[in-house]
Amino acid sequence: MEALLSQFTFLSDQALQDKNFDPSTIEDLMKLFEIESYKAWAAMELEQEKEVKEAEITLHQAEDYLDSVMESAMDEFRRFEEEMELMAMAELKALEERADKARKMGNLVEKAATIASKKYIEAAVNSATASMKSAWKGLSSKKGLITAKIVPIFKLLLA
Repeated sequence: MEALLSQFTFLSDQALQDKNFDPSTIEDLMKLFEIESYKAWAAMELEQEKEVKEAEITLHQAEDYLDSVMESAMDEFRRFEEEMELMAMAELKALEERADKARKMGNLVEKAATIASKKYIEAAVNSATASMKSAWKGLSSKKGLITAKIVPIFKLLLA
């Protein structure tokens, strides 16, 4: 381009000094300028395409890296989720076992309380029966007015 500019300066000076100067030489030079401009434009466009391709490659590499990092993070999250689920299941199982043991213990305590209350009632009835029999024997030896009034009461109690 520098050479064309200096050629244009030379031809311009020559055109001013020489009256027989042929203007077609400047037109030829202008065509050379046009060709040189197209070459520079094509080179610049080629360079731009090259930079675009490099940017696309870099973008794809960044996307691949991002995909890799995201997949790794998702794998780690899945492992964490599985671990937390296993821990939750273990805790749930332990709680269910405790609840089952507490239920069984409650059933045993209920049975023991039932047995104890039956034994208590049986002992109370036996004691009352023994007391009544003893009183009956004492009264049966004394017949009379007291026996006639107390016997029906004891018979009601023993029934």
